[in-house]
Amino acid sequence: MNTTLPRIPQQTTLRIIDANLNRASEGLRVIEDIARLALNNVTLSERLKNMRHDMVEFDLAVNSLLIGSRDVDGDVGANLVAPESLQKDLPLSAVANSRRVQESLRTLEELSRTLKISSIPEPETFRQFRFELYSIERKLLSGLLREDKRKRIFGLCAIIDTLALKGRKHLEVTEQVIKGGAKTIQLRDKVLSKKELFAIAMNIKKICSTHNILFIVNDYLDIALACSADGVHLGKNDLPTHVARRLLPIDMILGRSVNTVEQAVDAESEGADYIGLGSIYHTLSKEKAVVITPSRIAEVRKAVNIPIMAIGGINKDNALEVIDAGADSIAVISAILKSQQPEKAAGQIVNAIGAVHARNN
Repeated sequence: MNTTLPRIPQQTTLRIIDANLNRASEGLRVIEDIARLALNNVTLSERLKNMRHDMVEFDLAVNSLLIGSRDVDGDVGANLVAPESLQKDLPLSAVANSRRVQESLRTLEELSRTLKISSIPEPETFRQFRFELYSIERKLLSGLLREDKRKRIFGLCAIIDTLALKGRKHLEVTEQVIKGGAKTIQLRDKVLSKKELFAIAMNIKKICSTHNILFIVNDYLDIALACSADGVHLGKNDLPTHVARRLLPIDMILGRSVNTVEQAVDAESEGADYIGLGSIYHTLSKEKAVVITPSRIAEVRKAVNIPIMAIGGINKDNALEVIDAGADSIAVISAILKSQQPEKAAGQIVNAIGAVHARNN
């Protein structure tokens, strides 16, 4: 019995390759535009652009073969429309188009084995494109899922520091500063056990979720992960940014402390979602901090696209100068926690920030 399968005619093979090249190119263009216009990610958009060009740049003879194989009128899929829901959600659109390209690349990898046309990439090239796209898809989705949280890095970030509380309750003060208008809460501690801090972090996370406030854990990546915080903030002596980024869920934001333009640029390139820049002024919360003055904010603002959270000696009297210099957010410890009325102190800083925004708009 003859079990040999019939060969697919070359014209049919060319038609399938042409259709999948078009599908892959179109999908790459969509995710390239998302990377460029939605995330301002130069690296990803360049990688996608180069992949698209490398995949479809053929000589006239090959283009003639491919175009000549088309049968638009006889294509049963020509009138199919993608689900409308995919057009309304950017992360879903990114995933859908990534998967569309990956499937096309798998088809191209298989069918390119049957043709001996030098201008069409080798099967291994399509395979490499596919595996590269798996990595790009994760980075793209991660960036999109964190974009909403990045946009919420503005206004007042109240740092709830255990030592600065001087015995007051973490949760009570957190409630007060949120009432005062804080948009972000950052939990900072250098004295409690991890067990004690985890319990506190879990309760603060609940409060922040109730009020739709960002909750960030300072220094401790394990605590941030354990309580499903919105983000973690790392100092200059903590884990490297690119290492921490790999360990975090794709929707958790990462902040990094810096005090120079070079450090800020490095932090952004390695995956930081915002930078904590300081110390802007002398601060009692960190006696050995290097004071950089507000002029550094303007320099960093020109060099990075991610939000800047200024920190160090900031209060209601100098908040205007800090926001004017280009900071998106102000992180405060002493000016709030040293007050007997944290809600009022937070409100005064929030009002100062609001006055600057109102004037500039």
